[in-house]
Amino acid sequence: MSTRTLISPAQLAKPRGRFLYWAAFTVVVAAFTLVFLGPLYWLASSGVKDPQEVIQAPPTLVPRSFTPGNYSRAWDVMDLSRLLLNTTFYAFGALACQLVLDVAAAYSLSRLRPVLGKAILGMMLATLMIPATVLVVPQYLTVLDVPFVHRNLLDSPWAIWLPSVTNAFNIFLLKRFFDSIPKELLDAAAMDGASPTRVLWSIVLPVSRPILGVVSIFAIVGVWKDFLWPMLTLPDPTRQTLNVGIYSLSTGVPVNILIAALTIASLPTLLIFLVFQRNIMSGLTAGGLKG
Repeated sequence: MSTRTLISPAQLAKPRGRFLYWAAFTVVVAAFTLVFLGPLYWLASSGVKDPQEVIQAPPTLVPRSFTPGNYSRAWDVMDLSRLLLNTTFYAFGALACQLVLDVAAAYSLSRLRPVLGKAILGMMLATLMIPATVLVVPQYLTVLDVPFVHRNLLDSPWAIWLPSVTNAFNIFLLKRFFDSIPKELLDAAAMDGASPTRVLWSIVLPVSRPILGVVSIFAIVGVWKDFLWPMLTLPDPTRQTLNVGIYSLSTGVPVNILIAALTIASLPTLLIFLVFQRNIMSGLTAGGLKG
């Protein structure tokens, strides 16, 4: 069966066809590279300029006043080491909570088949249509006075971890992958006397590493980039995340130092994407087909 393409093999075999193909390919790749890397270059280059050059009009494409010491000043002035440590602690704590509870919820919906399981999944997916800003007030009132236990979770890591657990998108991704695992494999383990918990631990989780990696990346990046919720629930400056801390300390800081701090803050998520982009795509498509 022949594959249909924009350019036929006969045209691609001709010198003129090959030239046009590679010329168009080069232009498209260069355009997308400029669109994605242009803002990153502008952010990094502005961090090594002096304050006057940053705000001048028209802006300079290549820095005339090259001062890389702005990055070390930003690290010290804005106390980025503490903010990075706080954010890393919150991110990996949220990851642990999501892996435990979201995996349990997805496995029960996929394999244990509880009563009204489809209705529960439908209601969970319906929450994805609710804007996140609508939930800010009820979530804040909940962490301000947790029902039944009557605890105030402000300035506590649980104020970040508990709301992140209720992630319907991650539960749906995990359930879809668990549905794609051959039923015969799980039935063979059950016939050997394995309990549902043992099946989950010894069979389901080892074969689910791609989707677990995707959920882990989403959990870490979700906490790392969040701004509004940590600003509301972590008023103590010593407990703030990276984004909130930079915002709180931005008053009175030169604009080039602020841009240098923002550049440092963007590096972890950028590195995560560059290193794990293939894992993200393979994990998202891993449960698309059964077999």
